[in-house]
Amino acid sequence: MHFSLFLTSRSRGPEEDRPVMEAMVEHATDAEQKGFDAVFLPDHHFTGYAPPASDPFVFAAYLAGRLERMHFGFSVQTLALHHPVRFAERLALLDQLTDGKLLVGVGSGTTPEEMIGFGVKYQDSSRLANENLEIAERLWAKKPGDEPVIFDNGHYSGAVVSRIVPTPYTRPEPRVMSVAARPTSVERAAKKAQPAFILGFTPPVIDSGNAYEQVKKNFATYRTALEAAGHSDETVAAALEWTTHSYQHVHIAETDEQAAAEMDIILEQYQETVEHEYAANKAAEAISGVDLRPTPDARTEGYKGTWCLYGSPETVAAELQKYADLGIGNVLMAFMGGPLTEERRRFTRQSMQLFSERVLPLMAAAGETAEAEKAAVL
Repeated sequence: MHFSLFLTSRSRGPEEDRPVMEAMVEHATDAEQKGFDAVFLPDHHFTGYAPPASDPFVFAAYLAGRLERMHFGFSVQTLALHHPVRFAERLALLDQLTDGKLLVGVGSGTTPEEMIGFGVKYQDSSRLANENLEIAERLWAKKPGDEPVIFDNGHYSGAVVSRIVPTPYTRPEPRVMSVAARPTSVERAAKKAQPAFILGFTPPVIDSGNAYEQVKKNFATYRTALEAAGHSDETVAAALEWTTHSYQHVHIAETDEQAAAEMDIILEQYQETVEHEYAANKAAEAISGVDLRPTPDARTEGYKGTWCLYGSPETVAAELQKYADLGIGNVLMAFMGGPLTEERRRFTRQSMQLFSERVLPLMAAAGETAEAEKAAVL
């Protein structure tokens, strides 16, 4: 099983932007030293949600010059906000610079505030995302001498006569990851043998509190479709290797009781920040002509059971092992979400150290036991 770090933290004002960015670079460097396999970057705008998220391409390129071993993921690129030609070019370049160590999560969009800032109609975001990805795929596949790639989706239009440069390192295209939430997205991921994000909930309910059962069901659907798509065993294994379950908040302490008490502090600070951001989003909704549901309350048991992983090293390792036993290849974890208070910094250092020194060895031992038992059966 791979373990990946989700690089998120909140800036509450201009004076915090630089310190938060510096802390995120330090956090990513620490993650490589502590045994993580990838860092994933969000794509967000205007809200204070992780300042480097305004251009995760640039931030990934910066980190790639410092972190030689890591894979670089996006969770997720908001496709409706990207010109499809620039999207295709930048990913091909990053794919070359990282020797193919890209994991490109793609999605349709987040908030109206982000959409209107780029002149995109919120109601068009899903359609634009699908069409922009299809255009990018045509560009990655195009060879000199092929007919021009001509496109017009009502927001972006153009014609590429020759080809994009450079060609991707990974052929036929950079490794795209879909959110396997709907039958169409499951079918797409399975057909193209893409790793997938496996949800711990079933929309529209996003905080039901039973993440494992939801992941188990959704992963079975995806895996069945993947194995039925006619791919080689090697191709299926490569897709499953980076198929991902995500946690928005991870916290580890010496005891379950300490972890639970500290997680309550973390979520209280987080909730205060997202409610502040929500006020701006409501103003954007009025401009966009939509009325969306309120932000979920992160302090509820339902939210904790869906989005959070916390406890002693033994409890956390046991929970992660359940997903390893399912066949989930990658777990994406956020250790630094919310405002970057001194208390939050201390909690992050504590969790990262316990994860590296105690959780990872427990997971390795469990893996060795499982391999030994498998060999004995064979």
